[in-house]
Amino acid sequence: MITAPSSSPRWFLRGDIDGFLGLGLDSFITILLAIGLCRGVLGFPDELITGTILPAIGASVLVGNGAYALQAWWLGRQEGSYHRTALPYGVNTISLLAYVFLVMLPVKAVAMGDGMAEADAAQLAWRAGLMACLGSGLLEVAGAFLVAPLQRWLPRSALLASLAGIAMGFLGLGFLLQVYEKPVLGLAVLAVVLITYFGQVRLPLPGGLLAVLLGLALAWSMGLVEDDPLRWQQARDGFGLQLPHLQLGALWQARAELLRWMGVILPMGLFNVLGSIQNVESAAAAGDDYPVRNSLLINGAGTMVAAVLGSCFPTTIYIGHPSWKALGARLGYSWINGLAIGLSCFLGLFALISLAVPIQVGVAIIVYVGIVITAQSFQVTPGHHAPAVVLGIMVGLASWGAFLLKAGVKAGAAGLGQPFGDGLLEGLQQVGVAGARGLFSLEQGGIITAMLLTSLLVYVIEQRFLAAAAVAAVSAVLAWFGVIHAWRFTPGDTALHVGWGVGAEWTYAYGIMALLLLAASQFHRSRP
Repeated sequence: MITAPSSSPRWFLRGDIDGFLGLGLDSFITILLAIGLCRGVLGFPDELITGTILPAIGASVLVGNGAYALQAWWLGRQEGSYHRTALPYGVNTISLLAYVFLVMLPVKAVAMGDGMAEADAAQLAWRAGLMACLGSGLLEVAGAFLVAPLQRWLPRSALLASLAGIAMGFLGLGFLLQVYEKPVLGLAVLAVVLITYFGQVRLPLPGGLLAVLLGLALAWSMGLVEDDPLRWQQARDGFGLQLPHLQLGALWQARAELLRWMGVILPMGLFNVLGSIQNVESAAAAGDDYPVRNSLLINGAGTMVAAVLGSCFPTTIYIGHPSWKALGARLGYSWINGLAIGLSCFLGLFALISLAVPIQVGVAIIVYVGIVITAQSFQVTPGHHAPAVVLGIMVGLASWGAFLLKAGVKAGAAGLGQPFGDGLLEGLQQVGVAGARGLFSLEQGGIITAMLLTSLLVYVIEQRFLAAAAVAAVSAVLAWFGVIHAWRFTPGDTALHVGWGVGAEWTYAYGIMALLLLAASQFHRSRP
C-alpha cells in the first residue's frame, strides 16, 4: 500500500493513477450510457445533449469530486495524517436508468400521443427530468439529517451485503462476461490486474495504467477501434467549449412535475440516501471514517447543481472506496477525475474518447472492484453473520438476473411487437422459468429488500427475535405502499408500482413472518 507522509498533504501520489483509471473509467462508461439513452431512446437533439446536459454533468462531477477531496484533506489536517482516501463520486447509474424509462420517456410518449411535435415533447421530457433530479437532490439533503436512526437500526452486515449483491452482479459478473466476449484482449488485461492488484507485484508502471496501455495496443491491433472516417469527423466537429448555464426557467416550467412523479422520485431518493450510507460505511470499514451527514450533504448539493444547470441525472457516492484505497489512491484520484470528466464534458471530448478507447480496454478493472466489494462484505463483518450476507447478495443477483432476462426478451421480440404483458409470464412458465414473477418482485426496491432481509437474518442469528419481527413489520408497511416488491408491466419493461395497497400480497406474507418471529421470541424467553 502506498501512503503519503503524515507531516504534509500530498495532492497526488503514484497510487492515484490507478485510482483515477478505475474511477474515471466508471464515470466514462456511465456518461456514455447517458449520451446513448438521451440520443437513442429519448430523441434529444445533439444541441441539448452537448450544449446543456453534458456541461451540467461535468460541473456536478467536478464540484463533487473536488468537495470530497477537500473533505479528506481537511480531516487529515485535523488528525495530523494524510493517509485518507477521498470518497469516490459520479453520476448515479441506477437513477439514470430510472429517470429515463420511468419519467422522461413516459412524459414524451404521452405528449406525442396528445399531438405535440416530437421536438417539443423532447423538451417537455427534459424539463420533467430536471425536476426529478432536483427532487432527488432535495431528498438526499433531507436524508442527511436522518442518518443516525438509520445507522442505529441497520447492521453493518446489511449495508455491505446489499452493496455486495450489486457489485457481484452488475460489476463483477456483468463485466466478466465482457472479458470473455473478447478473451484475447480481456484475459490479457485481467492478468495484469490480478498480478498487480492482488499479487502486489511492483512493476515500473502502475498496474492500472499498464493494463490500459496493453488493452489499447491489443484493441488497435485486433481492429476493435472505430475506423469510420465520417464518425471521426463528426466527433472532431463537436469539439469546442460549452460551459454550463442556469436553467431556472426550465425548472420553473416543470414545477408541476415534482408531485406528479413523486412515486418515482421518492423511492429513488431513498435508494440514493441508503446507497450513500452504505458506501460511507464501506469506507469506514476500510479505515476511513467520514462524517455521514456531511458526506450526504455534499452528495445532495452535487445533484442539485446538476439539476439547476440542466442535467437530468443525479450524482452519488460510488462503491469502490476500499479498492482504490488498497491501490494507494488518496486525494489526487478524486480531484483529477473531477477535472478530467469536467473538461471532457465542457470541451465535447466524449465523442472522440468513445471512438479511441473501446470499452473492453478497462472492463477488467471494474471486475476487480466487484471482487473487492463482495469480499469486503465477508471480511469486515462477524463470521457468524455470513448466512445473512449471502441472503443479501442473493437479492442483488436477482436484480441482475431480472435485467438480463428482460434484455433477452426485448432482443428476442425485436420487430415483433410489444413483448411485455401477462403473456410473457405464461411463456416463461412454459419454458421452465417458473420464478419470473418473484424475480421481478425482488428487483423492485431490491437494495431496500436486501438490507431488510439481511437485517432480519442477523437478528435471528443473534436471537433478537423482537428486532427481527420489527424488521418484518417495516417490510410489510413498505410493501403495502409499493416501495418494495410491487411491480407492473409498462409498454417496454417492468416498473415499480407505488400506491395504496398495491403490495398487499407481500404485506400479508411479511405480517405472517412477524407473527412467527414474535412467537419465537416468546418461546425463546420461556426456555431457560
